Amino acid sequence: MDFKQLIRQYPLAVGGFGSIILGLIVNSTFLIFLGFIVLYIFFSQAKKKGTTNNFDIKKIFSKFNFNSGKPMETINPKRGRRIGFWIVLLVLFFVFLSFVSAFWVVVEAGETGVRSFFGKVQDNEFHSGFHLKNPLEKVTKMSIRTQDYTMSVAQGEGEREGADAITALTKEGLSVDLDITILYHLMEEKASDVYRDVGFMYDETIIRPAIRAVIREVIAQYDAKDIYSEKRQEAVQQIITELTKKLEPRGIELEDVLLRHVQLPADLAGSIQQKLQAEQEAQRYDFILQTEQKEAERKRIEAEGQRDAQQIINQSLTPNYLNYLYIQNLENRAGTIYVPTNPSTGVPLFRGL
Repeated sequence: MDFKQLIRQYPLAVGGFGSIILGLIVNSTFLIFLGFIVLYIFFSQAKKKGTTNNFDIKKIFSKFNFNSGKPMETINPKRGRRIGFWIVLLVLFFVFLSFVSAFWVVVEAGETGVRSFFGKVQDNEFHSGFHLKNPLEKVTKMSIRTQDYTMSVAQGEGEREGADAITALTKEGLSVDLDITILYHLMEEKASDVYRDVGFMYDETIIRPAIRAVIREVIAQYDAKDIYSEKRQEAVQQIITELTKKLEPRGIELEDVLLRHVQLPADLAGSIQQKLQAEQEAQRYDFILQTEQKEAERKRIEAEGQRDAQQIINQSLTPNYLNYLYIQNLENRAGTIYVPTNPSTGVPLFRGL
């Protein structure tokens, strides 16, 4: 069986063996340095405990005489073999810890793992969790959490140090400055494409130019007073639609656009404020007029009701009915005595006399 057939049948085993050999070569300097540190610590502890007779690391290395060709002098060969055994064991343990982690990877929540093998980016990403992998495979973690990109008039609020507002021309040719923040996240299924084509700085490479281009296109369709007042939300919805068309094919999903501030020229802002105030006053007077008209209508209806009621009462009033009402009102008055009278003469009627 040649080497090519071995790779086809046992790719993971050959890859793991290759990674160990490659790691040993790369980390040989580190292992030599680690070995010297272990030797120094071991002999220092032995000297403190009195297990050696003036056993010093400097004296040990002075025994090496590479120019004379004589064999080095040793002290207690059995102890030397035991020391060598523990040193080899420690070195192997550190080598094991260094390379065993190359066979798996843990992707944290809110991240995705982009896989690459000798520089070639793989199409399938690692989701959050524990994954076994080829030890020679590199996993680059990228965030898929919600992120924001801000461009602001105020210094220090945006992604750049100085003032970073977007300057755009309105429909009538006026220049306005806009503060804007967009919320977005990297699409996990397209993270490998973004990593391969753009890299980690996709916010500056893709998002920023797209924001500037779309906002200038949209603002050019509106008058200054429209984006300053009643059509502001309409402009935001149009910005969201256009940005989504540009960002989604590049692997970035747009969540929301926040148009935080629209800064107009000072004289224009003052005139718009006065116009808006006048419109508000006119609307207030219209409301007062409507209220008065409704109040007049209410009073007219109330007067008509009273007139109709009086007409009905006048038609139904008779002397007997008036006497009845008079007697009924006297009923609850204190000290009132009712004496029946003769209707024809008015003389009181005394019965039983």
